[in-house]
Amino acid sequence: MKRYQQVRSLEDLSYVARQSKHILTLFSGGVDSSYLLYKLSQTGCKVTALTVDLGDGVDADDLRHITGFFNVDLKIIDAREQFAREFIIPAIRANAQYMGIYPISSSLSRPLIARLAVEMAQTLGCDAILHTANQSQNSLRRLNGALSQLNFNGFIGSPYEYSAFSREEKIQALAQAGLPRFQARGISGDANIWVREYESGALDNPEDFMMPEALFKWTSCRSAQPDELLSVCFERGAPVAVNGQTLPLLTLIEHLNAVVGRHGIGRFSGLEHLEGGEKVLEVREAPAAMLLMAAFRHLETATLDAALLRQKLTLEQTWVNEAIEGRWYGMLAASLAAFIRTSAEAVSGTVFFNLRSGVADLAAIKARDPLYLTDRDGWEKQIARVRGSRSLADLSPSLTPAYSLTA
Repeated sequence: MKRYQQVRSLEDLSYVARQSKHILTLFSGGVDSSYLLYKLSQTGCKVTALTVDLGDGVDADDLRHITGFFNVDLKIIDAREQFAREFIIPAIRANAQYMGIYPISSSLSRPLIARLAVEMAQTLGCDAILHTANQSQNSLRRLNGALSQLNFNGFIGSPYEYSAFSREEKIQALAQAGLPRFQARGISGDANIWVREYESGALDNPEDFMMPEALFKWTSCRSAQPDELLSVCFERGAPVAVNGQTLPLLTLIEHLNAVVGRHGIGRFSGLEHLEGGEKVLEVREAPAAMLLMAAFRHLETATLDAALLRQKLTLEQTWVNEAIEGRWYGMLAASLAAFIRTSAEAVSGTVFFNLRSGVADLAAIKARDPLYLTDRDGWEKQIARVRGSRSLADLSPSLTPAYSLTA
């Protein structure tokens, strides 16, 4: 039985406000979340805005200015360490790429945001958790799915699910309310320490789109770079060092985004399905994600049995599907995670890449407990000696042919 009530339109806000003592809303500081604060401020209900910092920039002063303008409390949670440890590490081990095309991102961040929102709502005594995803954004089902699985007892959902207003209309309304700080832009973005992704606007039509070079951050190649040898060391399925230097996980990811990205490595484009089956185009940059997943794949191939690897390959996309469909906290997702986590325990060693313009070439694999051969000729000679020492006379009588070789 559902313990929550769904919010789907702006018209629902007045009812929610009458039924609630305190509303928690997810807040990024963008047009959609600021417009929702504007609408909520008109209801008279107490509102708290929650911002979850997952890396790649949170302007606290800007957020405080907007929330202060609407007399709304602001809570900022630094969740970068949690995100890296609890979500990025499993994604590396699961080779979490949508249809094998690009690294998933919001599928990883939304479950954490939802969990922190529920914890904050329970602490503050909130009766509702709202967000701003719309029907053309897969975050709608991911946030709603996670919030429902976490058994929040109250109102959940997005008033933009059924209420559609253009960005320009929201900007105009905010300006009329006294907040003329927003500007129209053609492309929508979402960023964390793992992936920067872009959609909508100039990317609406997959048959004819152009990604402005200025929007790329990690992979913006300002000048030609010389080739570079880079190594990544893993301990029990987790990256721990770059070029022999042990680094904290967050620092390691940020370092790889800069080093790998400056070679123009880690750009992705591809289609993703909406809940009804329609497709939308997304463009991403994820240098660290690209290199770490490639390194882990090479290293697990070097250390795990072929039968196990084949089974894992079939389960990886099931793991990805549970994440993108908003079922991170479901039983199937937990079972898959346990399988992948267990298999990763044997994956330790170092992988070397030669970085050149747009490409990371595999240079070497050095596994701690390898299954690969380092001297194929020597191995073949050894096998030949063992097998060649066994003549037909040494065979068991039961294996000797019952017929004569001569007539």
